[in-house]
Amino acid sequence: MENLKALANMDIITLAQYLAVPVLILMVALSIGVAINKILTEKVSRRIKREESDIREIFFRAMQGVPISLCLVIGLYWVVNTSKLPDSLIQILSYLIFTSIMFTITRVIERTVSGFINVKFSSSGDVSQSTLVSTILKVVIYASGILIVLQYYGISVAPILAAMGGGVMAVALGLQETLANIFAGLQILLSKQIKVNDVIKIGANEGRVVDINWRFTTIMPANEGNVIVIPNKDIAGSTSTNYSRPREDIVIVVPIGVSYNSDLELVEKVTVEIATRIMEEFDDYKPMRGDDGVDRNPLAPVVRYQEFGDSSINFNAVLHAKRFVNQYIIKHEFIKAITARYREEGIDIPFPIRTVLMPDK
Repeated sequence: MENLKALANMDIITLAQYLAVPVLILMVALSIGVAINKILTEKVSRRIKREESDIREIFFRAMQGVPISLCLVIGLYWVVNTSKLPDSLIQILSYLIFTSIMFTITRVIERTVSGFINVKFSSSGDVSQSTLVSTILKVVIYASGILIVLQYYGISVAPILAAMGGGVMAVALGLQETLANIFAGLQILLSKQIKVNDVIKIGANEGRVVDINWRFTTIMPANEGNVIVIPNKDIAGSTSTNYSRPREDIVIVVPIGVSYNSDLELVEKVTVEIATRIMEEFDDYKPMRGDDGVDRNPLAPVVRYQEFGDSSINFNAVLHAKRFVNQYIIKHEFIKAITARYREEGIDIPFPIRTVLMPDK
């Protein structure tokens, strides 16, 4: 208290001399922080230009802006411990400085770990990590930082953890469905069977996975209208189809039947020709024809005869689409074009016919 009164009674010149050293220390610390931050920014820029993405680039990104604040805090800590301030005030300031340093370190760790996992999630062409993983990481890392700060303050964390354990048990009993969705979401992500940006079908719901959060999975239908929100536990407990695995192309199967009088070789040739043209126009398909004129592209359309039906020979025309949304326009245009071409070629698509034999009276 006497030091504060003496500081208040100083004239301007004496006060300037008193503050000269602390201000100089802070300016030096700020200069060092700015210089280090500039070096980190330049390193990140060079790696972005080279399209390099590794753990060093992630760490440099996480450290951007941190050297300035960290150097200022260290400089302030030096000033506090070299100034003639009351011990109680020094202790309070020391607590605040330690909290700032711990928050900065925790933030760097969180940004580094999140960035690393983000790269891992997107390494196979997926979008960035889902909000579920991001939220869990932030809660765990920042909670650990808070516990370390409390321990530094002299507050025992054991009773806090014990109380939290009892509270968690009580909450778990009341939030069984919510916890089931959370763990189901983790199971979905860890199994890697369904990822963000995959095209899936679950029951009658079909579309692209937009996000997997802590309770729900959001799906965008092909018409990009209203989103579909499905609880994670329903996805984990039901049979689903993932159109993006193992390949991203969509298989389009169009069942067709022709009359028994048809030339099957001609039917196959015409059908493949029309299918190829439609895929070229609406899906940017590129044939890979050999010297014999046969398309060697693994995604080339094919015809597969299936059965002798009641009134027709049935087969499937198998086409492919590179994008999920393209399958509808491809099927639409293919059915129109194949109907017109069959009429030109005299290929008949018969109506269902059933012959009923009546017993003699």
